[in-house]
Amino acid sequence: MNKKNKIKIIVNGKQIMVNAKFSIKNVIDKLKMPISKVAIELNREIVNKKNINKIFLKTGDKVEIVHFIGGG
Repeated sequence: MNKKNKIKIIVNGKQIMVNAKFSIKNVIDKLKMPISKVAIELNREIVNKKNINKIFLKTGDKVEIVHFIGGG
């Protein structure tokens, strides 16, 4: 795929290049995180996990993903 079909986004402070039609669900899958154990923020707004397939990213979007880990 050529460069014009790619966008730059920031995930947890690191810039990455992804396909132009990349959703938040695609980011979670790429990072291999269990959706039930994460909280997602897009451009400083909490994302409802029911909508992650419908939210497509744009150049410059900032995604923060927090993974919950149990312990005692």
